[in-house]
Amino acid sequence: MSTINKPMWLRWFSKRNLAHLLLFIVIVAGIRIWQQRDMVGGVAPSLQGTLLDGNSYVLPAKPAQPVLVHFWATWCPICRAEQDSISALAHDKNVITVAMQSGSQTEVAQHLNTQDLHFPVLNDPDGRFAAAWGVHAVPASFIIATDGQIHFIEVGYTTGMGLRFRLWLAGVFS
Repeated sequence: MSTINKPMWLRWFSKRNLAHLLLFIVIVAGIRIWQQRDMVGGVAPSLQGTLLDGNSYVLPAKPAQPVLVHFWATWCPICRAEQDSISALAHDKNVITVAMQSGSQTEVAQHLNTQDLHFPVLNDPDGRFAAAWGVHAVPASFIIATDGQIHFIEVGYTTGMGLRFRLWLAGVFS
């Protein structure tokens, strides 16, 4: 069968295109590995402090339901792209967010008000929480299961549906 007579989808599967696809996958995987190089695994580290609303927060050692621990920043464009998903998740799931190196309590609160966002926030102006969790890039999401173990780590944009699915899996398989 000549190239001209092949269907369009079949023409795409040339050796050259497959090599480009493989190279792309290797590059993306390498970037993800590099971004997650110092991120913690296993038992979730301690996370406690005062939320922007003035309430105290302590990440339970063994939460009753899976928890999304989400690191983000006001200056991060990818964080802004997924912030509505995080806000929607916080309405019916166990979510705690950490505003990494985003300024003072007042500046972070102003950002939340301006963007009409509603989720619990621990402010991390000096990066202390981020360092304890090994976070170098935002957004970064950790799914903590009911056994206190980190079951999933994501760096970069993640859909709300993807996070919901991971929270569900963490609840089923912990």
